[in-house]
Amino acid sequence: MRLSLVHRCNLVLALFLALALGAACGLPFVRVSPNRLLSGEPVFLADVLLPLNSPLVVSLMLALFTLLCVAAWHPKRRITQVLVFLAMAAGLAILWLLAGHFANHAIQTQNPFARTTLGAGFWALSAITWMIGLDAIARLQLANLPRVFVQSALLLPLLLSLNQGLQLSIAQEYANHSNVFWPAILRHLQIVILAVAPALFIGLLLAWRMSRNRGLRESLFPILNLIQTIPSIALFGLLMAPLAWIAFQWPALSRAGIGGVGIAPAVLALLMYALLPITRSALAGLEQVPAEAVNAARAMGMTSRQILCEVELPLALPVLFIGLRTAVVQTTGLAAVSALVGAGGLGQMMFDGLFSAANELVILGVIPIVMLAMLADTAFKLLGSLFWTSP
Repeated sequence: MRLSLVHRCNLVLALFLALALGAACGLPFVRVSPNRLLSGEPVFLADVLLPLNSPLVVSLMLALFTLLCVAAWHPKRRITQVLVFLAMAAGLAILWLLAGHFANHAIQTQNPFARTTLGAGFWALSAITWMIGLDAIARLQLANLPRVFVQSALLLPLLLSLNQGLQLSIAQEYANHSNVFWPAILRHLQIVILAVAPALFIGLLLAWRMSRNRGLRESLFPILNLIQTIPSIALFGLLMAPLAWIAFQWPALSRAGIGGVGIAPAVLALLMYALLPITRSALAGLEQVPAEAVNAARAMGMTSRQILCEVELPLALPVLFIGLRTAVVQTTGLAAVSALVGAGGLGQMMFDGLFSAANELVILGVIPIVMLAMLADTAFKLLGSLFWTSP
């Protein structure tokens, strides 16, 4: 009886619900400080809801709690999961609206330099709300393409309500750095593209040679594995001296932007990190190409290059796609650290915030990096669902 009860209930949702209650009661929802540098006084969710003093708010919270309890008890009802998804999409926007409403109130009642920063409770509740929404989408058992669109729609109410939080500290940091925010995103994308594109070409070439030379595979993969173990900051440092020497010996390269600092060491280091997932997946894809297809192409008179381009690569592409997706997401995250060697990008904003003790500026740099990685992963999933069965 107990075992059947465990299988019938959604224990994951029950855990999320318990964590949400703990975050709402035990973690500060926002913090109010006299300026951007101080941490400020904690304000809990109950203190934010108390001034509203609306029976509607209480009714909505009870309705949401009841809905989640029903969804945890009867997880197989599709209509319940649809309602949970809609509630979580609205919940993300409501959390932002509550924080924005309190920030407006704090600005009016305190000095004009006061800052309302988002607290640990806000971020915890937002993360839990997001995961509950994803759990509801997974239980709807949608096809790959509709699932991607539904997951994207989870953020739509939040995006429509962003202008209601203009008095929050993170919004004020964006207003102060709006002239460098979008160029930083473009620079970040430039670093990722310049690293992944040549890594894709080199990885394909290495995988092709490895598929025909086992000794080359046994000698190169340990090197590629070793590169993955080197911390990114250390690898950037190791590349600075050789690149500075090369730029000194050949001034034309220095004028082209290659040197010990800047984008050159960042791109080279990220290229080296991206080689392993691309090469390994490309080799796995080439090895699963049926020998009969290669023999048939060779019998038709195709050259080795034609066999590679017209037979082997198209058949290996679904497996290669997995490694490329991993490399792009990994490079998007690691590109933030490249700001330490003067490459710029969103990492520059992140480290500026760290060095000036401005936490909201750090978050302003981190959130776009996370969103870019998620968008890249979603784009690869979407392409995979269009052309192949997504992994």
